Amino acid sequence: MVQTTNNIDNNTLYTLSIQVSLNGLSFCTANAEQEITALAYENFGVQLTPEQVLEKIKYVLDHNPDLKHDFSTIEVIYQSELYTFVPKALFDENHLKEYLNYNVRVLATDFIAYDELSQHEIITVYIPYTNINNFFFDTFGSFTYKHSATILLDSLLAQQKNNEQTTIFANINSKSLDLIVIKKGKFILGNTYPYDTKEDFLYYLMFVAEQLELNPEEFKLVFLGDIAKDSEFCKIAYTYIRNVDFGKRGKEIIVSKEVKSFEPHEHFVLLSHF
Repeated sequence: MVQTTNNIDNNTLYTLSIQVSLNGLSFCTANAEQEITALAYENFGVQLTPEQVLEKIKYVLDHNPDLKHDFSTIEVIYQSELYTFVPKALFDENHLKEYLNYNVRVLATDFIAYDELSQHEIITVYIPYTNINNFFFDTFGSFTYKHSATILLDSLLAQQKNNEQTTIFANINSKSLDLIVIKKGKFILGNTYPYDTKEDFLYYLMFVAEQLELNPEEFKLVFLGDIAKDSEFCKIAYTYIRNVDFGKRGKEIIVSKEVKSFEPHEHFVLLSHF
């Protein structure tokens, strides 16, 4: 879904992407050459309310000098478990609430949005944070918003279109993990699960593998997101899964020397469209 009021000076060429969850906040900026000029992440440590997250966003915008540009493009990415994937052939815009009711508690006041993965005949139905949308609309006028699962799945399907292997992608976020299963280039399953410990991660991973009758000796596990290569998640995965690797974006990105270095698998969703 897109807000289309054009109140931004189109002669400015900086882009702002900001990824929002109740547990953390990250953003990046890019110039006209698509060079990443700033990248930052804050883990809140606890789960906040949407109202508290908005206050965090306001503070960052007010106090971070990297966010003082007149941005020509602004994208807000919502990272939450409040979504589901629907095959386009079964999608009807008049039944958004019904799609979510299977695995998300929907309140009468909730606004429901959807993204289309046009190349893959898939729709992401989700609940954005309306107070944050209203703030960006009132402050900047024109901006777009998507769910992180849309960007994650779209990027992975583009990478995997010619891969005959079965792969489980584990995109690690603060307090949640996205598991995406792709087999022979086709989307099989996607969901988000909460975790506190490495055992939680292993439980959901093996549960998904068992439900899909995947052999841990045969499928490949690929880590993305907020995870170090020496983390406990990796160590426990190596114990049970034969093929474990770390992913990367589908194309190389240009990063300013001013930006702190990071691994190719980190910030996967935030940077996938550059």
